[in-house]
Amino acid sequence: MSDLWNRYQTHLCLCPSLGISLDISRIRFSDDFFERMAQPIAGAFEAMKRLEAGEKVNPDEKDDAGQPGRMVGHYWLRAPQLAPKPVLRDAIESTVKGIKKFAADVHKGRIVPPKSSGAAAFTEVLLVGIGGSALGPQLVADALSNLNGKDKMRVHFLDNTDPDGISRVIASLSKKLHRTLVLVISKSGGTPETRNGMLEVEAAFTAKKLKFARHAVAVTGVDSKLDKVAVADKWLARFPMWDWVGGRTSVLSAVGLLPAALQGIDIDSMLLGAAEMDAITRTEPTASNPAALLALMWHHETDGKGAKDMVMLPYKDRLLLLSRYLQQLIMESLGKRMNFDNTKEVHQGIAVYGNKGSTDQHAYVQQLRDGVNNFFATFIVALKDGGAGKGKALEVEPGITSGDFLNGFWQGTRTALYESGRGSLTIFIDEMNTKTLGALIALYERAVGLYATLVDVNAYHQPGVEAGKKAAGTVLDIQAKVVAQLAKVKTGGTADEIAKAIGAADQVETVYHVLCHLAANDRGIKRDGMKFSA
Repeated sequence: MSDLWNRYQTHLCLCPSLGISLDISRIRFSDDFFERMAQPIAGAFEAMKRLEAGEKVNPDEKDDAGQPGRMVGHYWLRAPQLAPKPVLRDAIESTVKGIKKFAADVHKGRIVPPKSSGAAAFTEVLLVGIGGSALGPQLVADALSNLNGKDKMRVHFLDNTDPDGISRVIASLSKKLHRTLVLVISKSGGTPETRNGMLEVEAAFTAKKLKFARHAVAVTGVDSKLDKVAVADKWLARFPMWDWVGGRTSVLSAVGLLPAALQGIDIDSMLLGAAEMDAITRTEPTASNPAALLALMWHHETDGKGAKDMVMLPYKDRLLLLSRYLQQLIMESLGKRMNFDNTKEVHQGIAVYGNKGSTDQHAYVQQLRDGVNNFFATFIVALKDGGAGKGKALEVEPGITSGDFLNGFWQGTRTALYESGRGSLTIFIDEMNTKTLGALIALYERAVGLYATLVDVNAYHQPGVEAGKKAAGTVLDIQAKVVAQLAKVKTGGTADEIAKAIGAADQVETVYHVLCHLAANDRGIKRDGMKFSA
C-alpha cells in the first residue's frame, strides 16, 4: 500500500486555482509510458494550437459564408480575445452581453407575457432542442439548480419527437403555459425533432388562445429557416449559433448560457472556470495538464482502439447527467469510421455509460468488479458535501454523517476495482459550483480534442449522424408512396405486394414497419394479420 501511496503522490495532478485535481495512479501504466507517448502528445498539442488559431479542420462542411471548410472555435467562447478575427470576438462578447440583458429584463419584469395571457411575468422556461442543443443545458440546469438559493425560473426540456413525451411535457406546463418562455434551439432551423417539437408547442399555445410568438425566443444560425420564422412572426428575441461551434461543444454559447442565465445561474463564473481550465490545459508539460493526462490514460486503457468502455461514476447527485452529456461529447467526436485525412478505415471510438455513486454500487458495479474486464472507470468526488444547510450536518450514526458514508463508498469501490485488476481515474473537486462545472466541461472538451489527434480522427464532424438523418428521410418518402398507393388501391395487400407496387421491392421491411405504425395510430390504414388496406 505504501507503494500505491507513493504512486498517488507522484502522479497526482493539481489545479489549485480551480479546486480540481486528477489522480491517475490506479491506471497500471509502465514507467516508460510517458516517454513513449511524448512525441504523439506533442503532436496533439500542436494540432490544438492550430485549431485554436483558426485552422479549418472540416473540409467536408461549409462555413456561414458558404465557403468550403469550417473552423472550430468553442474555445473562443470563454476567451474571445483569442478569436482569430475581431468580428468573431465582437460577436461572442455582444452575445454574452445580450444574454445577460435579456435575462435581467425578464427577471425584472421589463419583458413580460402579453396582457391578453393574464400573466404578470414569465416564471417558466421551456427549451425545445435535441442533442447538443439539449444535453448541455440539461446538465447545467440540473447540476446548478437551487445551488445558491431558489432559482429565478425553472427550466423544462422537450428533447425528442416522441408524441407521448411531448404531451407529457406540455401537460406538465398546462396551467403555466401563459407564463412560459419558450426557447427554440436549432442551428439550421431544419432539425426535424426540434421543428416538430416547436410546432406541437405552438399548437398547445394556440389551443389556449395564447400568442406563441410573444413567448418565443430563437437560438439559431443567421438566416436559417428558424431565424426567418422568428423574424417574420416577430418573436421576442433571437440569439446566434455560429458554424464554428458544434452542437456537442455549444453549452458555453447562447445554447447553454441563455437558459442558464434565465434560471439565475452566474454565467460569468461558469465561463471563468472554463477559461481557467483552458489556460491550464493549453500548456505542454504533460504531468501538470489534466486534459493531456486524461487523453493519455484513455489511450492506455483502450489500446488506442476503443478496446474498453469508459464508465462514469460521479459521487454527486448534481452530476447525474454528466454521463449523458459525455456520451455525446465523446462518442460523437471519437466514433469515426475513417481517419482524419479520410484515407483509411480505423473504426475508432470509446463507449461511455454511467449513472452516479453510490447508486451504481447496488446496480452494475457487481459486474465491473467480478465480470468482464472491458472498461475503465472515472470517479468524480466532491470534497464538500453540501446539502446540509447552514447548520451542523446530521449524524446518522455517532460521529458519522451521510456524506461520510458517501466518501467511504467511493473509496471502497475504487479499492475493490483496483484489487480486481480494473483501472480507474479519479477527479476531485473541492465543491460543486458554477466555476467548477465550467472547468469540468472545458476539461473534457480539451481531452477529447487531444485524444482524437492521438488516434488520428476528426473530432469535429459527424458523418454518421448525417447518414442517419438521410435514412430517416428515405423512410418518410416511402411512407408517402405507401399512403398514396393505398388511397388508389383501397383493397391494399401485403407489405410485399405494396412494396412492389411502389417500386420499393428491396425495402419490404421498411414498408411493413411503416404500415404497422400507420395502422396502430388510426392513420387511415387497417390491418388484418399481414394484410393492410385503406
